[in-house]
Amino acid sequence: MIFKTDFASIAAQIEAIDPIAYGESRNYIDGAVTYLSPYISRGVISTKQVLDSVMRRGYKLYQIESFVKELCWRDYFQRVGQEKNLMLPIKQAQTPVAHTQIPLSILQAKTGIQGIDQAIEQLYATGYMHNHARMYTASVVCNIAQSDWLMPARWMYYHLLDGDWASNACSWQWVAAANSGKKYYANQENINKYTKTSQLGTCLDKSYEELAIMEIPSELKTVAPFAAETSHQFQNLTHNQTQELTTQFNQTQHTTPNTAIYIYNYYNLDPLWHKDQPGQRILLLEPDFFQQYPISDKCWNFMLQLGAEIPNLQVFHGSFASLLNMLEQTNPTQITHTENTTLRETLINSIRYKEHPLNIGYQGICESRDWIAPTVQGYYPSFFAYWKAVKRVLDKN
Repeated sequence: MIFKTDFASIAAQIEAIDPIAYGESRNYIDGAVTYLSPYISRGVISTKQVLDSVMRRGYKLYQIESFVKELCWRDYFQRVGQEKNLMLPIKQAQTPVAHTQIPLSILQAKTGIQGIDQAIEQLYATGYMHNHARMYTASVVCNIAQSDWLMPARWMYYHLLDGDWASNACSWQWVAAANSGKKYYANQENINKYTKTSQLGTCLDKSYEELAIMEIPSELKTVAPFAAETSHQFQNLTHNQTQELTTQFNQTQHTTPNTAIYIYNYYNLDPLWHKDQPGQRILLLEPDFFQQYPISDKCWNFMLQLGAEIPNLQVFHGSFASLLNMLEQTNPTQITHTENTTLRETLINSIRYKEHPLNIGYQGICESRDWIAPTVQGYYPSFFAYWKAVKRVLDKN
């Protein structure tokens, strides 16, 4: 499985979507899924962009409601992320919890459940895991092995090319009933059906009533922590990459007075964002952010490859505050300001970035992301309530 990073291939992938086949088969491991989630999560494309493309082909909402709902789930989780601290339980604490680590058999893809082990191996190899397999994995970890949801959620996020902390954290909490009214269980019969396996006699080969009260199986009792290092990723940035920004800002021929400064990051790699507008384009890689939300080398390289599609994108390694300091110190002659406006205030007014809950400490003009229903805002306690509000908007259009 290869996820291409050139925008032409991504656009062609959008046009190839079959929303009806998606609705009929998306739960199966070999179903007609779109494989667009890595590009949506990285902000290369938006849910609205995907929906608009499909609707232009003449489909009616009722024909593709399943497909549209899945797009809206992503928007819904983002809205939850705007309102809630997703490092904490959203509705109530998970219970029971035997430990805060992860079963070693999960980390090693040796649970003995073929559908789950194969999905974990695929995750390690490609950075992708089918959504149904994610639910199965989370169910085994949280509800069978009784692991607290947070560390396993961080483990999965670390490996996913489509790692989106809101979608990931909310989904793990939903499975563990920290963000829902009941736990999600999957028995062996269910896993066999959707992963095209035919196992019998596993620890999950039971009724749902039995799964809910069973003791932790021996194959899930040995646990281990998950720890990720990201410092080496910054070391992989060449000296030229980290110095290029300073060099360009010192060369006045590269800038015009008060040109806009567009800030890109792990959640915004949109090559069409203000595409025809002049300005400095900077990929901001904050060590503190990646320390708190670590990602694998595979995800790191995927990000840089997507960034390469943005013309004249410069890389800056450091905090937003340090970027602001550097811009102020290295390019003062290119920023005109009045007696009533300081150099820094004028500089901040030239900065543009897209809204995201994890943009901590950003300053400048915050632009909205591209929502399917931008007027449906705030926290909704359930996706059903959110979907009702979104559907009213879509029905009017």
